[in-house]
Amino acid sequence: MDASDAVLVSRDDPVLTITLNRPHRKNALDLAAWDGLHEALRTAASEESVRAVVITGAGGDFCAGADLGSDVGDVHPLHRMHRINDIAATLHEMSEPVVAKVRGVAVGAGWNLALGCDLVVAAPDARFSQIFARRGLSPDFGGSWLLPRAVGMQRAKRLALLGEFVDAREALDLGLVAWVRPDDELDVFVADLAARLASGPPVALAQTKALLHAGAQQSFREALENEARAQAVNFATEDAPAAREAFVRKTEPTFTGRWGVR
Repeated sequence: MDASDAVLVSRDDPVLTITLNRPHRKNALDLAAWDGLHEALRTAASEESVRAVVITGAGGDFCAGADLGSDVGDVHPLHRMHRINDIAATLHEMSEPVVAKVRGVAVGAGWNLALGCDLVVAAPDARFSQIFARRGLSPDFGGSWLLPRAVGMQRAKRLALLGEFVDAREALDLGLVAWVRPDDELDVFVADLAARLASGPPVALAQTKALLHAGAQQSFREALENEARAQAVNFATEDAPAAREAFVRKTEPTFTGRWGVR
């Protein structure tokens, strides 16, 4: 199976969907799948016509992490991890909103792939685990950064040190999932959510993501200054005046992200 088989990419106008496609391995990622995922993320990040991204898995599971049983060749483990780190960084730095649609297992790097998305929507059968310690490993794909910021240090240590499984309801209670929806409603819910995100102001949403990511590591004054710069960028697009006019007319604005300064 090459990268094009291991990861499928489809478009529905401004929404790009990335589907991990190794259901016989619960969508665990081998080298071809890692490469396919990176290529798909870079495509989404580079195309202006993509306004929202959905990541999901085929066959009833999201992702069982890295495929530890696959052939990794003679690449040094550190070099292999740098390659994987580049994928995590690409996901984190994407300006478009990214939604994880999770059924079945999301474990190890697979859970951190979901956590690296902006919003996680899970089916009731979803099960999550930072399984690394049970495999003699420590978290990767950004888990050491993502988990404490999502749940606090104590809960992050519990999840990472014990490698326990948590179900969708507990993940929701912990703030690691934004919504849990019945399985037969999940696809429609995520499609509607992605469409809503794709119809939003692309520059303002990108600025919002960047502000929230940076804010966790800044002083309050630094955050305020970044907010001021972001608003200056937003005011220079056509979207802010369009939203203002729509508010006055009691209509819905159409956002384009186009530069409005002439």
